[in-house]
Formats: sequence, C-alpha cells, structure tokens
Amino acid sequence: MNRPEQPPVDRPLTPAEADLRARQLINEAYAPTSYRDETTPPAYGPNPPVAQPGRPPMSQKAADASALMLTGSLATLSVGGAASLVLYTLGHVDPVALAVGAGGPVALILAVGSLLRSAGRAKADAHTEHHHHYKGPVHQDQRTTRTTNRGLWTKTINRR
Repeated sequence: MNRPEQPPVDRPLTPAEADLRARQLINEAYAPTSYRDETTPPAYGPNPPVAQPGRPPMSQKAADASALMLTGSLATLSVGGAASLVLYTLGHVDPVALAVGAGGPVALILAVGSLLRSAGRAKADAHTEHHHHYKGPVHQDQRTTRTTNRGLWTKTINRR
C-alpha cells in the first residue's frame, strides 16, 4: 500500500493534517484482505475410503431405526432381568408355581394390548352424526383444518 507522506519532524501536525492522517490509518487498518492458495491439494489415489471406528455410515432413517432398536434392547434387558430374578426366587417351588410366575407378566402384557386394541376399535365405531335444531336464521361454519405441524413448539393460526 502507498503510505501517505509523513510530515516533517520539526513541526507538529495541524488539526486538519492529524484528521487526514487518522482517516488514512483507519482506512488502511480496515482494508479488506484475502488470500487464495493456488497449490493443488494432494492426490488421494484410487483406494476406496476406509470406514472409521464407531457407528458405520448410514442414512438418517437407518440411524434413527438403529437408535430405536438399541433403546428397545435396553428395555428388553430390564424386563428379562426382572423375569430372571422372579424365576430364580421361585426356583425351589413346584412347577405350577413356576409356570404362573413366568406366565403372569406375559398374560398382563397381552391383556393390556387387547384392551388398547378394543378401545381403538370402539373409538373408530363411535357415532359422529350431529343433529342441531334452531328457530330463526343461523349461520354455521364447520371447517376442518388439517395441520402438518411438527416440532417441539408449534403454533397454528386459523384465519377466516
């Protein structure tokens, strides 16, 4: 960059010269800079990429399914451990008591599943027809809006 002419040493700067000098130094300090590296990057060669340690590369959907399976396996581990503890404590009892102790949690899970399924069917079979009886002019506006809000915090504004 071109440096501005320096004033002679024997006299102080006038206010106008000091202001000009300060502006030149500020412009020089805040001038945009850039650098472009023109060297070519090193060649990697024809070898295929090597898988890194850790979770293997996969799509987002596969990663989500993998995390779900890992979470489910942890839940299964706790249920299996509890069942093993119950069976161990019932180990010195007759076989009928063992069958009841091992089959009790399974029967409970099946009963809850059946109850949830029947509740879902009952909700689907519910009567949805409405009858309204009015005297005089009535304006009814029955709009059904379908929203596709996804996320932790969402806001739906229905404007008319």
